[in-house]
Amino acid sequence: MFDIAKRTALGAVLLMLMPAAVGISGWLWAPGGNPSVLRPLFWVTQTVSEPWGILTTVILGGWFLWCLRFRLKPAIGLGVIIVAALLVGQYAKDFIKGEVREPRPYVAWLGTDHQMNVDEFYAQKSKLRGKQVKEILGEDTQIPHWLNKSWQNDTGYAFPSGHTMFAATWALLGIGLLWRRKHYKTVTFLMVWAVAVMGSRLVLGMHWPRDLLASVGISWILVTLACWLTERYVGPLTPPPAENQEIAERDGE
Repeated sequence: MFDIAKRTALGAVLLMLMPAAVGISGWLWAPGGNPSVLRPLFWVTQTVSEPWGILTTVILGGWFLWCLRFRLKPAIGLGVIIVAALLVGQYAKDFIKGEVREPRPYVAWLGTDHQMNVDEFYAQKSKLRGKQVKEILGEDTQIPHWLNKSWQNDTGYAFPSGHTMFAATWALLGIGLLWRRKHYKTVTFLMVWAVAVMGSRLVLGMHWPRDLLASVGISWILVTLACWLTERYVGPLTPPPAENQEIAERDGE
């Protein structure tokens, strides 16, 4: 388990570099920004949001199963472990949000620039919070319509970031499960995608850097446990002899 923890810890540190640098720099979210940058980042964040996050899970889950080449029974076991890691992370996120109750950056901005009472805002039901966001920003030209609508549907607390936990979990699962089989391109893609998701949450006014850091830490714990369970009960993470030739050919590309 130590080897798995060490490998996934390195991945977690790499994911933490961006939000740590942003936090140290003192950068704070503010409305505005280039729409040609904001809109693609919104599309990135949508790969994790409902309902597209379900499609992302199906695609990545299928790809992991293909890469690991487990037989049917071990494949089912791996699928259960991956889904469990994702679900436990999301339930943990919901519990922590309810305890910490940290306002999102855009909500804090509404409180200061639009004289909205943040405590009263969060005391309302979700639908009423969304309605209030719509009413306040009805004439505000700083916020694009699509971002305004996104905020109306996402009025919960900030800490920690569920989007970051989802993306970081997949990226760290890639390191934990696929690195030994030398699926380096897949791991690189997942890491870049996870960082892009994290960046989108900052730029779109949804999270603070500390939210992302905590989320990666939680994901690391869950992924390390998931990889250990996989190796112990599903199958070895090292490639079988029959797969060595394929790996050698892939390395030669």
